[in-house]
Amino acid sequence: MISGREAAKKPHKTMDYFPYEYRPGQKELVGFIDRTVRDRRCAVIEAGTGTGKTVTSLCSALGYAKDHDMKVIYLTRTKSQQKQVIRESAAIGNGILCVAVQGRSAASCPMMRDDPDLASGNAEEISKLCSVYKRKKDGVCHCNFFSSIEETDVEQWVDLIRREHSDPEDFSLMCEDAGVCPYELMKLILPYADVIAVPYPFVFMPMVLERFIEWIGVPLSRTILIVDEAHNLPDYLRDVQTYEYSGHAMDLAAKEAKDHGDFELQEGITVTDLVAVLKEILAAAEREYLIDDDGMLPPYYLEDELMSRLGVSSVTIRRMCKAMEEIGDGIMEKKKERRKLPRSYIHSMSRFIVAWIDGDEDHYVRLIVKEGDNALFQAYCMDPSGASGPLNDCFSSIHMSGTLQPLDAYVSELGLERVDTYCLEGIFPKENLLTLYTDRVSMKYEERTLEQNYGALMELLVDSINAVRVNTAVFFPSYSFMDKMVDDGLVRRLSRDVSYEQRGMSQPDLMAVFENFKNSDGGVLFCVTGGRISEGLDFPDKALELAIIIGIPYPKPTAKMRAMRRYYDIRFGNGVLYTSTIPAVRKMRQSIGRLIRSETDRGVAVIMDRRVSGLKDIDAELCHDIPSKEREFFRYSKY
Repeated sequence: MISGREAAKKPHKTMDYFPYEYRPGQKELVGFIDRTVRDRRCAVIEAGTGTGKTVTSLCSALGYAKDHDMKVIYLTRTKSQQKQVIRESAAIGNGILCVAVQGRSAASCPMMRDDPDLASGNAEEISKLCSVYKRKKDGVCHCNFFSSIEETDVEQWVDLIRREHSDPEDFSLMCEDAGVCPYELMKLILPYADVIAVPYPFVFMPMVLERFIEWIGVPLSRTILIVDEAHNLPDYLRDVQTYEYSGHAMDLAAKEAKDHGDFELQEGITVTDLVAVLKEILAAAEREYLIDDDGMLPPYYLEDELMSRLGVSSVTIRRMCKAMEEIGDGIMEKKKERRKLPRSYIHSMSRFIVAWIDGDEDHYVRLIVKEGDNALFQAYCMDPSGASGPLNDCFSSIHMSGTLQPLDAYVSELGLERVDTYCLEGIFPKENLLTLYTDRVSMKYEERTLEQNYGALMELLVDSINAVRVNTAVFFPSYSFMDKMVDDGLVRRLSRDVSYEQRGMSQPDLMAVFENFKNSDGGVLFCVTGGRISEGLDFPDKALELAIIIGIPYPKPTAKMRAMRRYYDIRFGNGVLYTSTIPAVRKMRQSIGRLIRSETDRGVAVIMDRRVSGLKDIDAELCHDIPSKEREFFRYSKY
């Protein structure tokens, strides 16, 4: 690990980009990242709250990028992160052009926005439909927004964005007012940009990356990638390589086949015949292998069952899938011409079967999964490094998070090469945060609902919330456990207004709950550790002063987690560490981190689980009278 003192020995002109007065540790961090970039290496950094991760990473990357005609690509998970990148780029100044690009959707297209049937379209479907709107008939384009592009002065727009620092929503509105397609215009602006903020798929989905590289005008090897909130990346890369197909989707494929004349795939076997057999296999897997939420299937289960029940060879199955793909292409083409969402469930079924059969047995676990009343086949990818190639193929990558420890585990999981690591603790006074835990209760899965343990938890939770009238967030281990405690009278025993994060909330509804709580006086917010509120949302000043974390969020011992543990035992020799301990600690630290976001913030974190004493990365004090300790802290701590 490289020290900050060593990294800052030879400052470069990148220091000139920093727009603020340096806080403790920031100059050393900028120097470290700058040197790592210039050495064409990968920087993996844990930097605590207040270190200014966005601005330090941008300044550090821009020095070299500007000198060598490279582009800085800032990877984000949320729109709020993109806006932060734009704000910091504006503060940096120096003529830096920062643009933010969002994935294609019907909502972002002036021609499609008002059609409710298109709202669920993914980027690929919207792109195919867009090609119809852009097509010319008798020399006239169907889309006036697209046709206006030819007469648009792109450099004038570049100058406007450089001055206005527009976020994606403002840019879209300006384009619509000017009668220009925002998506197509942004593609023309990208070659001029110094910093481009994009969602993860732009880099980690190969087909999207290929198009994106064409748009920006430089190869991946001439880009510097910045990954903010990098602790999320391993799970994202697993998910992007995972594929599944559900019973509900099978029903839709059967309906689609009947609506279009039901096609014969093989002599005596139609699409609906194949769907019926797939549903039989899914039901049999559910009966034989499902335990609670999921069950592990033999690697060749689906292929063997299809051959046995249909009486065909594996070669014939592939031939049938090819036929379904062609049928699906035809259906999508017809829908596209009618300006309908070009989606085919027959096509997606064919792609799923081929992917399932061809999936790498060493890196995938094949599962039967139950989600509510919907059962599905799932091939879950256990190895995130299969999608991390761009991080090694770019010129340099910068990975930053406040909760990335242990850094060597992150590096190993992603298969990163040429790596330098760095740790910078939060720069705010340590006395502003008090972290306590109790040994009176256990949230071990098989103990949490035992009468004596559950009763003690209820009493302690009520007393801890009622002890001080400050804005309080309670982080439950799951929505179901939250619901149980509410049903058992928790809210009735609190002398406070309670807001709830609910499963599947829309983003506007979630933000409404968040804003209502943030602006309350002594309100209580019920949410879930690892949920959307526990990461990425800022609670300034007194918006949050008490965080109660119920239990250590170890993953449920499902078939998938057992397979993951075995995989990491084989790969790194410690499956428990990689699949249970590290993710749980990161989630807890994210929740605790909501409390202190500035020099003046102060707060108490209370962890209700005796097992926290065994976690070396959680610095918590054992307390036998938590309510009294809370009252003492808020009575004597300084603002």
